[in-house]
Amino acid sequence: MLASASTTMNILRFHGCYRLQPRFSHFSHNSQPTSRKNCRKYTHSNVSSLSNLSHSQFPVSGTNSKLKRAQVSEIGAPLWTWKDDENEVTSSSEDLSMNGDVYQKTLRLVECSMFAALGGLIYILSSSLAIENYFGCFFALPIVFSSMRWDIVAGRKTMVATAILLLVLAGPIKALTYLLMHGFLGLAMGSLWRSKASWGVSVFVSAIVRAAGAMGYVVMYSFLIRENILALITINIHASVTFILSSLGFLVIPSMDVIYAMFGTLLLLNCCFFVFLLHLLYALFFTRLGMKSSLRLPKWFAKAI
Repeated sequence: MLASASTTMNILRFHGCYRLQPRFSHFSHNSQPTSRKNCRKYTHSNVSSLSNLSHSQFPVSGTNSKLKRAQVSEIGAPLWTWKDDENEVTSSSEDLSMNGDVYQKTLRLVECSMFAALGGLIYILSSSLAIENYFGCFFALPIVFSSMRWDIVAGRKTMVATAILLLVLAGPIKALTYLLMHGFLGLAMGSLWRSKASWGVSVFVSAIVRAAGAMGYVVMYSFLIRENILALITINIHASVTFILSSLGFLVIPSMDVIYAMFGTLLLLNCCFFVFLLHLLYALFFTRLGMKSSLRLPKWFAKAI
């Protein structure tokens, strides 16, 4: 019997029928609570053990003192609010309105570009069809209109844009010819009319600008054809004056200084008549457009209109 019992025990041990307990077990099978009192004791002991463990492993005294010293900073102003967004929307709507700054600048730029394109197109077509002498009085009109419509800066931008357009499409000769004969004249007239100058001052100054442009035009073509056109003009004037004096019975030969003075006087008179006609034409045009209040017209012309 003893031998059989020992063999069965050996078999059970061999097949692992014994239940082994874990090495580190906090709760054994016999220590489970069976009543409410035991359960309360058990939870109290566990909580106390956990608190002891936390006090032993993680000291809190230093952190508490640091937390006591720490202070919460005051809340500052927010970086973005709904009011800022509303202000941006209202400012953008005001800029894009009819009286807004952005709208007015855009409108001025568009009008200047349109007037420059119109002036350049008319000048190219007139030069190509050889009718420049018939439409020459309208070449300075876009510059004067831009100056009267906006300001002197707009007139200057129109002149420069037209010259650049002619430089690209027709070459530098056409661009320089436009500037000397019509561009600077239109800018001078627009500036004087914008500043409400009298017609006497405006006609005289514009005539001087036109005469200077004509002299520059003569010098430019003299350089291009390698011939002194101004000398040819003065020699012909000298010969004509000498012939007239000799035919009248005056045996006098005028000097070249007198000839130059006569040439300058005739050129200035020609420019004065041309500029005066431009003043009449442009004043009538602006009056028909409803811009009479921005013009300083002579009394006789205002009564005639």
